[in-house]
Amino acid sequence: MSMAYEEYMRQLVQPMRDELTTAGFQELRTPEEVDEYMEKAKGTTLIMINSVCGCAAGLARPAVRQAVAHDVHPDHLVTVFAGQDKAATSVMRSYFIDVEPSSPSIALIKGKELVHFIPREEIEDHEPEDIRQNLVNAFETFCK
Repeated sequence: MSMAYEEYMRQLVQPMRDELTTAGFQELRTPEEVDEYMEKAKGTTLIMINSVCGCAAGLARPAVRQAVAHDVHPDHLVTVFAGQDKAATSVMRSYFIDVEPSSPSIALIKGKELVHFIPREEIEDHEPEDIRQNLVNAFETFCK
């Protein structure tokens, strides 16, 4: 892959990364960062598997940003970027036993246990408000 292409992709996706990091999400960009985070995971964590697709831009990221502003929300917010940080995303997905890979997707864990998962199929063709409400309901159930 040419360096010009790699630089172009970095510049292209930076606003997509920033949309989550400015909302308080910690990026996990390497397999080591994912493993380190997951080994120490305590409380509740919302994990956004970010993507360059339109349903991430117009649906998932806006819904997640709105949901985490709710009074009841996870203790921690982390993100991996599918298609960009491929190895980190693969390692993160390995923690979701019996869940098919999906981008974008949103996971809620309590400790290290997956307690709620929203795959791409529940993001595409849904309104951001519906996705936000799905998350808020999960927060009310698992984050109190």
